[in-house]
Amino acid sequence: MDSIDKQLLNEIQWVFPLADRPFYEISKQHNISEEEVMRRISRLSQIGLIRQINAIFDTRRLGYKSALVALEAEVDKLNHVAQEINKHPGVSHNYERNHEFNMWFTLAVPPDAEIKSELERFASIDGVKKYRVLPTLKVFKIGVRLDMVNEDNKNPTPTDEVKALNTQKFSLSNRDKDFIRELQKELKIVQEPFKDMAMNLGITTSQLFAKAKEYEELGVMRRFAAILRHRDAGFAANGMVVWKVPNSKIDEIGYKLAAFPQVSHCYQRPVYSDWPFNLFSMIHARAIESAEEMADHMSDSIGIKEYKILFSLREFKKERVKYFVDN
Repeated sequence: MDSIDKQLLNEIQWVFPLADRPFYEISKQHNISEEEVMRRISRLSQIGLIRQINAIFDTRRLGYKSALVALEAEVDKLNHVAQEINKHPGVSHNYERNHEFNMWFTLAVPPDAEIKSELERFASIDGVKKYRVLPTLKVFKIGVRLDMVNEDNKNPTPTDEVKALNTQKFSLSNRDKDFIRELQKELKIVQEPFKDMAMNLGITTSQLFAKAKEYEELGVMRRFAAILRHRDAGFAANGMVVWKVPNSKIDEIGYKLAAFPQVSHCYQRPVYSDWPFNLFSMIHARAIESAEEMADHMSDSIGIKEYKILFSLREFKKERVKYFVDN
């Protein structure tokens, strides 16, 4: 990748233009042609660095139930357990991590289903020893942005402006579901990629963009953007930093952590007798040493010393949940 590739990746991870010719809009920011932007993004997609470009929705605002699950599997049966769990369409992320709980996955189910019954089926898989359900109690931040231009900042400063997120359930109509089915499709790298979506809905592209912006203002759609493959992008040290925080300080510490640009996700989750950590924050770095230094610096900054970093050793699965589809 050259500097233009990196700048393009930084831009489209956070703000992808909702316009008839989005690649032309991007080209104006970089003094290159529309064709050159399309060629570069197409190449970055073909080599696997860009995972997808589409709308990113808030699972819970759509009425879906979701949870992070920490599971302990027998080491020699870990692959088998992962393969079986990955068959579930509601499993979007699944990683091996360096802990007794060696498999961590997210599970989402439609409004008319129950997480408990799905996990009971998972528990019967040969090789599963135990699991702990860790639903989100409070969201402080969510939104991955890998800085492709700058090197790892081992002494990060809390510069992000963090706002409370709307977690109320959104009342969906059947027409809303039609919009969501289209907006969640992977964007084609063509001159007018939104034209087919609008045509499928029987509307104009202007109406499509207006609806997407409405969803974004309501917090139903987090953003329309590109998602990168972390490791392919050079971020090999993806660490889930878990903190043991006094309940009286959860909000204070949660918002402090969320203000660090290097933190992509920050959640409060429940504790168990064998799992005392109640605040989770994801950090992404190019090297384990950098991630460890980041976490150490954050620990000093927030005044919390009891924490662990669980690094992802293997990615078993990572893909977006497809909402309101038959499976």
